Amino acid sequence: MTDKKLKLEIVPGAFDNFDGTQEELDEMMAAIKQMMEDGTLFENSTAVPPEEAELIWQRLGNIKDRQ
Repeated sequence: MTDKKLKLEIVPGAFDNFDGTQEELDEMMAAIKQMMEDGTLFENSTAVPPEEAELIWQRLGNIKDRQ
């Protein structure tokens, strides 16, 4: 099995409601990218409950419809 490299794509507007500084956002994004690179992203993750996942997919669909 080959390891497929993950690609991080951020939807425009994804952090419009981020309550922090640009520096904090940059640090968070750097941490996520580092976890992707070193393979710890999934080890440090928590599963999203199905009902919350459905809400997320609905909201993403609404964003896509507005673009």
